[in-house]
Amino acid sequence: MKTIEDLVKQALAEDLGDGDHSGLSCISSDAVGKAKLLVKDDGIIAGLEVAKIVFNQVDPELRLYFYKKDGDEVKKGEIAFEVEGKSLSILRAERLALNFMQRMSGIATHTYRLKQLLKGLPTQILDTRKTTPNFRIFEKMAVKIGGGNNHRFGLYDMIMIKDNHIDYAGGIGKAIDKVYEYLKDKKLNIPIEVEARNLEEVKEILSAQKVDRIMLDNFTYEDLQTAVELIGDYAETEASGGITEETIRNYAECGVNYISVGALTHQIKSLDLSLKAI
Repeated sequence: MKTIEDLVKQALAEDLGDGDHSGLSCISSDAVGKAKLLVKDDGIIAGLEVAKIVFNQVDPELRLYFYKKDGDEVKKGEIAFEVEGKSLSILRAERLALNFMQRMSGIATHTYRLKQLLKGLPTQILDTRKTTPNFRIFEKMAVKIGGGNNHRFGLYDMIMIKDNHIDYAGGIGKAIDKVYEYLKDKKLNIPIEVEARNLEEVKEILSAQKVDRIMLDNFTYEDLQTAVELIGDYAETEASGGITEETIRNYAECGVNYISVGALTHQIKSLDLSLKAI
């Protein structure tokens, strides 16, 4: 898997191409300057550490002075950091640093808002794999900065038997049996989660070999509460499917361990940030 540094390098190559002709054409190569990162929305700031990597990769001699850290609440008009050094270097790093920070801060802000709606309850918020290709590591980092938890990162670190797996395998019991055979054959030790679409499927899962977590997809409040009671300590429980700010506390009050929210990463309004010369 590519590291953050690798992904930043790739993003810079995509943006710079054969050169920043706008800057090169009108700014002297020895010009120096300063700029400030201006916050233009209230929210949770995220991506400062990523922005630092961007500026350092563009020009290690740039100097950054941070006034905020990832996870801080910020208000419109505040300054998150200042940068000084070669003007051309600041301009080359500007848009990429902002792109990372604006999206990450939007995700962190929404995650924090949902987390606050569950205040006093033990239920944890999870993200999903509904992420932007080649940007997943940053989006999941932002979820954690906002106070949420990461679900599996990819297809490799957790077995997740969903509706299509069940249908293709010929049923819940058969799917779980095949998973156990596969894990034994491959000498793998990774958690198993199974999706249930209704209470009958919950009962089928409970009668099969043990799993680590049961996802309760698109359940009503009443059925969700019943499912949680049926499952007891047999496995962790996760509610999923169409859960909004208006409904999330009601779902949590049904007693589930986790609520997964795809909208954390795929329906986000970026936080408005701007880099201004000073």
